[in-house]
Amino acid sequence: MNELLKAALAAAERGWPVIPLRVGDKPPALHGETSCARTGPCVAGHQRWEQQATTDPDRIKLAWAVRPFNVGIATGPAGLIVVDLDTLKPKDEKGTPDGAESFLALCERAGQPVPTTRRIRTASGGQHLYFTAPDGVRLSSTVGTLAPKIDTRAWGGQVVAPGSTTPAGAYTVLCDAPVTKLPEWLQTALTAPQKPAVAPFRPAPVRNATRCAAVALEREAATVAARTAIGSRNRELLASVIRIGRFVAWHDIDRSTVEAAFQGAGEAAGLTAAECRTTITSALNYSLRTVRPREAA
Repeated sequence: MNELLKAALAAAERGWPVIPLRVGDKPPALHGETSCARTGPCVAGHQRWEQQATTDPDRIKLAWAVRPFNVGIATGPAGLIVVDLDTLKPKDEKGTPDGAESFLALCERAGQPVPTTRRIRTASGGQHLYFTAPDGVRLSSTVGTLAPKIDTRAWGGQVVAPGSTTPAGAYTVLCDAPVTKLPEWLQTALTAPQKPAVAPFRPAPVRNATRCAAVALEREAATVAARTAIGSRNRELLASVIRIGRFVAWHDIDRSTVEAAFQGAGEAAGLTAAECRTTITSALNYSLRTVRPREAA
């Protein structure tokens, strides 16, 4: 028995309906409506991939006897919510948190530990965290609802099962712990996201700085504090700190002054203290490495 068939049957044994995915890829390897012959599962009408997902071992063996398909798990029918923590792409701005870092920040903000549950390493180096769906609630898949680089797979979504491979690499099991129930705080974040309660931002007076640097810092810090929309706060903090970093490099203002100002602004926007520290440090270090001399700026 080949490894991909074993992976498909293993998922089905857990009660998770599976579908064949394209060989070495992630899209479903099933026919579309226009090419449907109205036979087999489609005899009463075209069945989409989510409807064709199955735990029937005989159907699975027949499908994987055709070719070495990758294995997809239909998360909705499986009763799963899978949190997808993505990695950074080459086009992403340097210093931007990846999915794993953003998820840690979400846990810290909720005052909760990182859940222990089944965890899969994706081909690109990201992670899939498996949870059982809450009773009586039908959650749909999301993109970036929790934070940038964090998606969820539920109804309307599928995940690639471990054992599958793509040109980027293999899907492997990082933690084979039992699949735990979706934490209530995470369910709340998915179903009723709330604007975080934050203290009003009151910038401290800037001392020991040139007039130009002080004005620029006050303006950028105010911009960060006003950017409260989830998904854009960290990007704004990163960009603003990089813009001010040149004044630190030119000795127009102390690094500690810049760090304190942006720490307060970031927290006022709703970011956690840890998120702010990480982004500010990364942005200043990047700016100091890349800044042009004053005469060339």
